Amino acid sequence: MNLALIILVVALKFGLPVLYLWFPFAAGWGNWVLDSVDGDLLIPAGLANATYQNLDKAADWVGYLFIFIWGLRKPIRREITATFLLRTVGQVLFFTTHREIVFFWFPNLLEPLFLVYVTMARFRGQEMAQAIYRRRLVWIWLGILVYKFQDEWFTHVANVDRSDYLKSLLGG
Repeated sequence: MNLALIILVVALKFGLPVLYLWFPFAAGWGNWVLDSVDGDLLIPAGLANATYQNLDKAADWVGYLFIFIWGLRKPIRREITATFLLRTVGQVLFFTTHREIVFFWFPNLLEPLFLVYVTMARFRGQEMAQAIYRRRLVWIWLGILVYKFQDEWFTHVANVDRSDYLKSLLGG
């Protein structure tokens, strides 16, 4: 068991979301990358899958909480609040039933909304981000919904690794 790696990755999973309040772009994208690879690091390092799943979901909710806190001061606070509550219901249902399908019905729309918004703000400024968001609302939400429903399906319903799936489609 690689205890040092496990401690480092778990500390980052719970610590990076705190930085959303001061560095939303860097911390948000850093946490997204970490969340994409953490299982590939933690399970081979010796963390049991069941333990990983519980830690991952708890760390995810900490991230959602800090996005919610960040969003309370933003013009998109209604959207942030609604998507936070939606996913929180999914989190509660998961921890009480341990059925991953609840994540498909209560998808994580909060994180992609946050990442889209902070990316626009990073490159165009806060005021322009709000103007772009309002002007492109339908397209932004269409992208978020398509992305997240396929993501939730692959991750929590089909339980298929997308890399393996794409390899099989391409004959690899």
